[in-house]
Amino acid sequence: MLDSMELNKMSQLDLREINPDDLVNADNITVDPSLPQMERIEQYLEQIHNPYCFMSGDTPVRVCFAETEKTLSGALIDYFIRLSKK
Repeated sequence: MLDSMELNKMSQLDLREINPDDLVNADNITVDPSLPQMERIEQYLEQIHNPYCFMSGDTPVRVCFAETEKTLSGALIDYFIRLSKK
């Protein structure tokens, strides 16, 4: 299992400096839904290698999180409200 230092280092990587051929394609990952939650997480992390940088189809993806209280749901609601006002 990855420790917090390894995860922190992975989160700092710049996607532009990573060879896309070195990234795991998330579309090919399978997790056994019958396993307990922690085992599913471990199974996913073992397969993805870096949960912050991976491929989705032909698209490289980098996941990052902002230091904010705002949730993804709140951000999406705000986004769609702004779209509806245009």
